[in-house]
Amino acid sequence: MMKKKSIPASKPFLILFLCQIISALDVPLDSKLLEELSQPPTITHQSPKDYIVDPRENIVIQCEAKGKPPPSFSWTRNGTHFDIDKDAQVTMKPNSGTLVVNIMNGGKAEAYEGVYQCTARNERGAAISNNIVIRPSRSPLWTKEKLEPHQVREGDSLVLHCRPPVGLPPPIIFWMDNAFQRLPQSERVSQGLNGDLYFSNVQPEDTREDYICYARFNHTQTIQQKQPISVKVFSMDSLNDTIAANLSDTDIYGAKPVTERQPVLLTPTGSTSTKVELRGNVLLLECIAAGLPTPVIRWIKEGGELPANRTFFENFKKTLKIIDVSEADSGNYKCIARNTLGSVHHVISVTVKAAPYWITAPRNLVLSPGEDGTLICRANGNPKPSISWLANGVPIAIAPEDPSRKVDGDTIIFSHVQERSSAVYQCNASNEYGYLLANAFVNVLAEPPRILTPANKLYQVIADSPALLDCAYFGSPKPEIEWFKGVKGSILRGNEYVFHDNGTLEIPVAQKDSTGTYTCVARNELGKIQNEVRLEIKDPTMIIKQPEYKVVQRYGQVSFECIIKHDSTLLPTVIWLKDNDELPDDERFLVGKDNLTIMNVTDKDDGTYTCIVNTTLDSVSASAVLTVVAAPPTPAIIYARPNPPFDLELTGQLERSIELSWIPGDENNSPITHFVIEYEDGLHEPGVWHYQTEVPGTQTTVQLKLSPYVNYSFRVVAVNKIGRSQPSEPSEQYLTKSASPDENPANVQGIGSEPDNLVITWESLKGFQSNGPGLQYKVSWRQKDVDDEWTSVIVANVSKYIVSGTPTFVPYEIKVQALNDLGYAPEPSEVIGHSGEDLPMVAPGNVQVHVINSTLAKVHWDPVPLKTVRGHLQGYKVYYWKVQSLSRRSRRHVEKNILTFRGNKTFGMLPGLEPYSSYKLNVRVVNGKGEGPASPDKLFKTPEGVPSSPSYLKITNPTLDSLTLEWGSPTHPNGVLTSYILKFQPINNTHELGPLVEIRIPANESSLILKNLNYSTRYKFYFNAQTSVGSGSQITEEAVTIMDEGYSEILSATSPVMHTVRPTFYKVQPLYPRIRNVTTAAAETYANISWEYEGPDHANFYVEYGVAGSKEDWKKEIVNGSRSFFVLKGLTPGTAYKVRVGAEGLSGFRSSEDVFETGPAMASRQVDIATQGWFIGLMCAVALLILILLIVCFIRRNKGGKYPVKEKEDAHADPEIQPMKEDDGTFGEYSDAEDHKPLKKGSRTPSDRTVKKEDSDDSLVDYGEGVNGQFNEDGSFIGQYSGKKEKEPAEGNESSEAPSPVNAMNSFV
Repeated sequence: MMKKKSIPASKPFLILFLCQIISALDVPLDSKLLEELSQPPTITHQSPKDYIVDPRENIVIQCEAKGKPPPSFSWTRNGTHFDIDKDAQVTMKPNSGTLVVNIMNGGKAEAYEGVYQCTARNERGAAISNNIVIRPSRSPLWTKEKLEPHQVREGDSLVLHCRPPVGLPPPIIFWMDNAFQRLPQSERVSQGLNGDLYFSNVQPEDTREDYICYARFNHTQTIQQKQPISVKVFSMDSLNDTIAANLSDTDIYGAKPVTERQPVLLTPTGSTSTKVELRGNVLLLECIAAGLPTPVIRWIKEGGELPANRTFFENFKKTLKIIDVSEADSGNYKCIARNTLGSVHHVISVTVKAAPYWITAPRNLVLSPGEDGTLICRANGNPKPSISWLANGVPIAIAPEDPSRKVDGDTIIFSHVQERSSAVYQCNASNEYGYLLANAFVNVLAEPPRILTPANKLYQVIADSPALLDCAYFGSPKPEIEWFKGVKGSILRGNEYVFHDNGTLEIPVAQKDSTGTYTCVARNELGKIQNEVRLEIKDPTMIIKQPEYKVVQRYGQVSFECIIKHDSTLLPTVIWLKDNDELPDDERFLVGKDNLTIMNVTDKDDGTYTCIVNTTLDSVSASAVLTVVAAPPTPAIIYARPNPPFDLELTGQLERSIELSWIPGDENNSPITHFVIEYEDGLHEPGVWHYQTEVPGTQTTVQLKLSPYVNYSFRVVAVNKIGRSQPSEPSEQYLTKSASPDENPANVQGIGSEPDNLVITWESLKGFQSNGPGLQYKVSWRQKDVDDEWTSVIVANVSKYIVSGTPTFVPYEIKVQALNDLGYAPEPSEVIGHSGEDLPMVAPGNVQVHVINSTLAKVHWDPVPLKTVRGHLQGYKVYYWKVQSLSRRSRRHVEKNILTFRGNKTFGMLPGLEPYSSYKLNVRVVNGKGEGPASPDKLFKTPEGVPSSPSYLKITNPTLDSLTLEWGSPTHPNGVLTSYILKFQPINNTHELGPLVEIRIPANESSLILKNLNYSTRYKFYFNAQTSVGSGSQITEEAVTIMDEGYSEILSATSPVMHTVRPTFYKVQPLYPRIRNVTTAAAETYANISWEYEGPDHANFYVEYGVAGSKEDWKKEIVNGSRSFFVLKGLTPGTAYKVRVGAEGLSGFRSSEDVFETGPAMASRQVDIATQGWFIGLMCAVALLILILLIVCFIRRNKGGKYPVKEKEDAHADPEIQPMKEDDGTFGEYSDAEDHKPLKKGSRTPSDRTVKKEDSDDSLVDYGEGVNGQFNEDGSFIGQYSGKKEKEPAEGNESSEAPSPVNAMNSFV
């Protein structure tokens, strides 16, 4: 067996040549060329394979073809030659193969039934049409039959048979009553696919005598009617009454009551059935059941799912409809009918067969002599179609032999073709369900080169721009193209030229020396031809003097220049624009050769002015701004609005016009620019004035157009630059005669408000537009693209009409015509509206998510079929929400996000996602009614990202050589933490940085002790977390090791960090001042705030606070003196607050924020110590001590001596008003005036001027008990020294206010 030959790789130009030939034949670029080239016939139009004709009209069998020379036509009928010359009723159209059978002049359509085929032939081959089967349509009458009335017991099932006459094509069946109203259908009563009317169970209201089946034959536009069917339903009550009336008292009677019944299938019968459908068709499966209560139908596919987006349920789910079926839809479909008593099912075995369909249809082949080619014809079907070839309409087996042709199944191979090899080949693919027929010609052309570009064509190009020189060519074989400059120049080559496949020569940057004559040469083995074109390079157009920015006073004059330079052979045109629009039509604007002058400038002239210079080859522009300012004031002249016109007079009264004249009032030093004429309609809108027209200020007479049926009055308003005058007095009234309306309502629309209606609205005509009494509207509508008559109704003077019972979302043609007692307005224009929308039926399918990065994903989906949208497609909505964080494994409240994508978009981006999280989404289609069903939830996950900074970093427990670091994990880990990175370096007293030390810490740690540090040294720490993606943002903190005179260096072998750093330092900016370690102790309505301060002396502090999470401004409290604590009062119980501390006058620096919560206002949380037994006993002891003290004082006073308490009161003042120490800003300690007692040990401050909580006697941590500590109303602690270990005597700390009992007790300790 010979191997198949392919087109040689050395001849790729054949593909381009084929495209050029087909393009030239289809699009006549050169008419002379098309007249000379030969081409085999090609069928361009033919009648359908199954052609059903109207027997009352002429039969037209179409067959059109093209070719060169023009083809001749012949026909066969039922396989034999059809001689049309012998049949007077048949004619063929001139220059066409279309047949016309004259039926209207005596012919009978039945006589011309048969199979027709057309052949188009010329000297290059013959093309054939499909087999066209002609059948006249038929609409026979219903056979006469006697219909017995149906008498049915309530609750029983019933089938009313239609049995329409067999027509061609089959009729459309529907049931109506005598009033031509469709019978209502429901889950209980519905029409089957065969046209029968099924009752699952009958009810008394089904009793009627006019059940009428209608058959509509669309081809002949006829409707046939069956005899009415009578149905009488006997209810149980009426049946019992009837039985009782016919029986004696001794008889036993009584019909059984209506009993419920489980479902039984009315159609199809049995438990199984089969169905064969063809690929691409619509599959309809039906199940109708009887039963009481009415059964509900459900459909499933055994072993699979019903196809998404192609499955629909009709007839109250009794009909399963699958569109565009394929072989994959074969299988068993089960319908299940169920009610409360049970269920029944039926299995329909569906087999999808396929008529032949193309995989690769043969395509026309254009070759040169000696070339090779192939025709390929591949089709598929079920069963597999057989392939047969014909040559010029004759089976290839008996066609004249061609040595260059070889048939290999579905392929014809051509080798070394010659001109005589030209022919038209037909491929026929057929099976038992149909056939495909395709014509493809092989056209062998031998043509010398032709150049289609006109000779000596002139190309003009601006310098430094690309130049494209055309050389459109044709030839077979494909010619080779060469370019020369000049008649005897050398061939053009090199990078400075670009040679395009279509023959065009491109000079990317044309220069002056590119000017000249260029020659294009086309040659092939059959000849050579050349053509010359000329190229001229022009100088670019330039604006050498551009307009400049100008400021001018109002009523002044301004000029803009625009001086240009251009090529002497080009004629430029200059255009001026204002704000990118044409200049105002005003004589004040004067356009000169090189300038624009504006006279008497006004404020309206403010704006941007642009000069545009155009030539035939280029365009340039330049702009400048004009600013108009007020002129200096000129006293003396007073300008005012004009006085109103007077003496209005009406003359020349006609039906549709009248003349109005008036006398102007005083101008008041400002000329009247125009007059405004207004009118009043005393008949329809008395007291309301409308704008009519306006005329120049020099005119005092105007001819006014009038409308019929209006009682006119006119008035005139004068206008100058200052403003409008008062209106003139009204003119006399003038009533015009009535007439039919001149116009129809505007803004006619048709938009349904419900799925089964059409709401037609319009803007009603105004009173004067009615032109006469009795205004009404004729509303007309009909369904678009359906050959229906207009339906019309005349309504009163309203602006809306509702059409009910319409299909869902179908287009309607609508028109609204006005009429009155005198007649109709002109015929209105039609508008297109739509009946009401319903919610979309299906969800988008094939939803796919592509995660781009840790915070961004892209979602794709397939669009839903437009038929299922059931409305105007507005777009798609994507609902997405976070399911959980993959790092925390904790669910939270689901907050759904919604993104809307307008139009028929099938993808979208989801931004702002959280890294390392699990998300779900679904997609819904949206129309004007709302959203359709959601697609199945799609789960996707975002990858890890870098973490946020650790939630906090605290440095505690400073010693001589160590610091303790504590931290919180990042608020947003964004992945699995792998480690923490700690970097730190020392800072000396001159603010120089030492070397940086880095430590990697396991992710499960939350604290670290750094040892072997330098004493009394400040360190700066940098701390961040890491995931596998990278490092997150860092948090920084500083701390100082303490200093002690008895320091000795201690090295611990068990220390986590063993660094003794003696670095070289680098200069940095000072880090002072700063506020740190803000702490709070809160009660119900107040809180004590304390802090540590490092920085210059005498800082003035303030405290800012607010409700945590609130966007309200911070509240600010000034601290009295330079204390390091403050009491916030008036807080709300049980509320979280944020607080920060700042210092005035120090660049506004502040501490970090702290959050605290006040105690709840609950009596159970407060302990009333006045009711405690120990407190009562204590108070008794205190009272006894006070009594003893008073006695001692009394004795000493009588002796003239002092008592110790008094000495202390004299020696010390209130600590709140003591002066601050000048050296470190801390509170001075109290000492005895005589003994000069040394300061307490606890009052010493470190050398770095910081006050540590553990060292300060004023620290609130030593005083209070957090939120459980008790406060006075002024914020001072009640048990200030109680409940703690005994401290050294605090001299001079008595309060100047009235002491509390506890303080009084402590005074005696």
